[in-house]
Amino acid sequence: MSRVSRLPLLTLVLCLGLAAPGSAQTVGSPNVVTADPPVPRPATTPCAVQLYSGFTFADFSPKPFTYTPPAACPGPWAKVVLEADFAVTTGRQFDRTAQIAVGHVNIYYGTTQEPSATVSPSWHVERDLTDYSALFRTPQSGEVNLGNLVNSTFTGILSGSARLLLYPGPAPRTADVVLPLSSAPGGAALLANSSSVLAPSLSLPTNIEAAYLDVVSQSQSSDEFWFTCVPDDVSDLLFSCPGTSFRETQVTIDGQPAGVAPVYPWLFTGAVDPLAWRPIVGVQTLNFVPYRVDLTPFAALLSDGQPHQVGVSVYNANNYFLVAASLLLHLDAGSTQVTGAVTRNTLAAVQPAVIREDLAVAADGSVTGTVSTQSERQFIVSGYVDTSHGRVETTVQQKLRFSNEQEFVITETQYTQNIAQDTRITSGTKTKRHGAVEHVESHASWPLDLDIHLVANPDGSIDQTLTVDQSYDVHEAGGDPSNRQVSNNMKTTDTLLFAPSGALTGFRDRRSSQTYAARDTDGYCYHREITAADGLLTSVEDGQGCGGQQ
Repeated sequence: MSRVSRLPLLTLVLCLGLAAPGSAQTVGSPNVVTADPPVPRPATTPCAVQLYSGFTFADFSPKPFTYTPPAACPGPWAKVVLEADFAVTTGRQFDRTAQIAVGHVNIYYGTTQEPSATVSPSWHVERDLTDYSALFRTPQSGEVNLGNLVNSTFTGILSGSARLLLYPGPAPRTADVVLPLSSAPGGAALLANSSSVLAPSLSLPTNIEAAYLDVVSQSQSSDEFWFTCVPDDVSDLLFSCPGTSFRETQVTIDGQPAGVAPVYPWLFTGAVDPLAWRPIVGVQTLNFVPYRVDLTPFAALLSDGQPHQVGVSVYNANNYFLVAASLLLHLDAGSTQVTGAVTRNTLAAVQPAVIREDLAVAADGSVTGTVSTQSERQFIVSGYVDTSHGRVETTVQQKLRFSNEQEFVITETQYTQNIAQDTRITSGTKTKRHGAVEHVESHASWPLDLDIHLVANPDGSIDQTLTVDQSYDVHEAGGDPSNRQVSNNMKTTDTLLFAPSGALTGFRDRRSSQTYAARDTDGYCYHREITAADGLLTSVEDGQGCGGQQ
């Protein structure tokens, strides 16, 4: 088998028409399903505001809507929850990117499930938007950005509805101002390469006590499978994308380094083998979780009355990333002007990742060996702000470690690429006020094992096996609640069978599972495990380890 001629099989099967009939999200159903929990709600009765209903997405035009605050629930709110529902008709369709924005602020970001010839998937997503409450106090224009190509080949038409639920009651402290960095539809901007920067000039309040930036960096186009990429000098040899496997979102203020947002390796429902994501999808595939960057040490600088550029870029972006970023500001209600300074900043521009190549090329052109990519750094940023209630000192400390190990075997009858990637993030924020010190810590781990194995059989047929084990694990301590843990793991495997002509003839050994567990010291506990085989949901188990308190 020619290594070059067989390579397209890795991306060939993007829109398959194979699945069993049915649509209910119950055992035996082929409909898309996740183990993700609903957003916890207070006991009060919410006001529901319909953002849009029955929108159809069959082109690339953003769909506008208008938000009006509910007169019956003027706020403040104990909780604000977005609920959105999506569906796609039977047929063929790519996975698509979906964004919802209010006042250009992104309030939802995710991708869609691919349909089949017999299954029209439908799914429900939720997001806790309580921190964005300030955005919903006034009437706003909004839009849904869900571009979708429909023609004689790609026939799946997407549709959806969304609403906000605003719960009255004692409200937590939330941001006083929420600002988008991009005014593009959906609140996301295209960053083509490392030099591309989303950096609007902002005129900000002069009494900022704390500042945060919520970031979503979604890989697209040539960067869609960035975690499979290798250094430029061996990309042709290994039939893989160039640019190395390291990407990082960088945050700047007036061009100076201010924070880092690691990039999560989301896997969309067309990734390598669409059957592998039916009915259980990858971690956060339908509903991305933004990464929050603490910019509080820069609060006094941002409050000096001068315009400031808050910038976002993606290191090593290689055509391209689509990035949404929202600035959340907490203000000092007791003053119109705060002062202070940044006292320490050891965050420097990222250094190129350490690359190790151990590859052997035989006389017959076969390739075996490994490519290793690693990046590690740590930094401290400190600052203070003098407020109406005294001086507040903030120190943000972070350690980041990224590793990507790839093993290759490439011969005339085999293509194997086994990837073991991990991102580890240790963050700490120390806040000193009124002589007391509060310390919040967070530990995150984002492991991804992704193995691709193609074998050419003597009769010319080809077997392609995909195996994925992906997690999102976070442990936070010292906040409110004082301790919380989230663990989200998804596993899938499938072997596609191709005839000598390249036509797909079937699959075998297709199975997947997802386990989602979460708990905190306020008593919240959630655990769900789901399994599937051959495209059908086979089991749902709830409450393990929750002692009946799920």
